[in-house]
Amino acid sequence: MKLLLATSLFVLLFFTSSFVQLSFAKPGAPAPATVPPPSRSPPPLNFCDRKCAERCAKAGVKDRCLKYCGICCHDCKCVPSGTFGNKSECPCYRDKLNSKGHPKCP
Repeated sequence: MKLLLATSLFVLLFFTSSFVQLSFAKPGAPAPATVPPPSRSPPPLNFCDRKCAERCAKAGVKDRCLKYCGICCHDCKCVPSGTFGNKSECPCYRDKLNSKGHPKCP
């Protein structure tokens, strides 16, 4: 009787551990995560650097102009031509405002 009880307990323990291993097993190959493509890809870095260098060529505080122009270029994907004005070429660039309500982009 003790032998039968010990054997039954051992078999039960064996099947229980097999079931636990199967329940925690990972499925085969995971499905690749689908990432929706961005609506517009960011422009290449040299695009913004080149356009902002042209835009800020005559700026009094050139490093500040380059910084904000770069931020606006990466957000808007465009920079108006020339060193001043022409903001109608890029409405996003034109309409960006800082926290004080002033134009953010040079």
